[in-house]
Amino acid sequence: MSQHGATAHSHGVPIQTRSERPKSTSISDFPEIQKTEEIWRYVPLEKLRGLDAEVIGEIKEEEIEVKLSDSITSRWIDSSSQLVGSAGIPEDRVSAVAWTNASKTLVIDVPANNESSEPQLIRVSPNSTDAKALHILITLGNHSKATMVLDHTGVGTLGENVEIVLGDGAELNFVTLQEWSVGSTHVSTQFAKLGRSSRLKHIVVSMGGDLVRVVPAVKLDSPGAEVNMFGVYLADTGNYFEHRPYVDHIAENCVSNVAYKGALKGAGAHTVWVGDVLIRESAVGTDTYELNRNLLLVDGARADSVPNLEIETGKIAGAGHASASGRFDDLQLFYLMARGIDEGTAKQLVVRGFLNEIIQKIEIPDVEQRLIGAIEAELEGVGN
Repeated sequence: MSQHGATAHSHGVPIQTRSERPKSTSISDFPEIQKTEEIWRYVPLEKLRGLDAEVIGEIKEEEIEVKLSDSITSRWIDSSSQLVGSAGIPEDRVSAVAWTNASKTLVIDVPANNESSEPQLIRVSPNSTDAKALHILITLGNHSKATMVLDHTGVGTLGENVEIVLGDGAELNFVTLQEWSVGSTHVSTQFAKLGRSSRLKHIVVSMGGDLVRVVPAVKLDSPGAEVNMFGVYLADTGNYFEHRPYVDHIAENCVSNVAYKGALKGAGAHTVWVGDVLIRESAVGTDTYELNRNLLLVDGARADSVPNLEIETGKIAGAGHASASGRFDDLQLFYLMARGIDEGTAKQLVVRGFLNEIIQKIEIPDVEQRLIGAIEAELEGVGN
């Protein structure tokens, strides 16, 4: 496996910021998971189902469907290749376990100056609930443009690392869908490294699974890069969804925008959003904003929302964050019901509109319609 030096732990001293976390591909550099660690404080550890063990299986090639345009290629390489780790390396034990146990990495290559309007598809469908590992590396050459959908379906227990590397001037619309069946666990750590003046739109959609934890981290270390990170989720009874986006502003004149919205429709549903933005001293001219909104549809649902913004320089264009979780807007409901719409239908319309703002960012008609259909099915009976 590709081995990288670890950043030393501060034993006995709590890690206060995201940038202080240890980084290593070695499982031994990460202790057994405990609820006292901030990064695992909310997670129902029994639902990890072995993804934190030292040895797990790995996804087989027949469990992945890849549909690409003729100009875009895919290949499997040994995970010991120097290419692996180009975008980042693990910051927690589950990511390190998946990294170590995936002996092969699926590489998707978009050549320089290539523009593809058709969505490229990677569909992951494990055929068992055994804990498995997967590693994917997506590279875009200079001044290329592509849209990619990473689709997770069926029943599975998956520890996943995804790397995204954009060349100078490249543009990628990346959508990761988590529409797992009951009995599934999915922990996905996603690293992105952006070249000069490149643009990444990163969209997370979580609609099913007992435990879904998506941790996207974006490194902006080339001038003029831009990332827009969006997320939408609908949680029901038995769902635990956690999203932890992180933007590391290193180079000057970079832009980041983070917006996640979720609805919780079942008693016992639990969602967690922790947004981290770091603006380093070198990141002059940064413009950043992060937002999380949650709509609680029933009693007994819980949404935790924690925005964090760390600024090391005052020479920025702008920085801010906002977070809110609450019940239906009474004024919206009154407006709709005053026009003859019954309460149940009015509540469904409010939720659809609330989530659709993010879904429209996907800009892939087939995917948008699929999600709208799934949301409408899930919302049947809400408010009745």
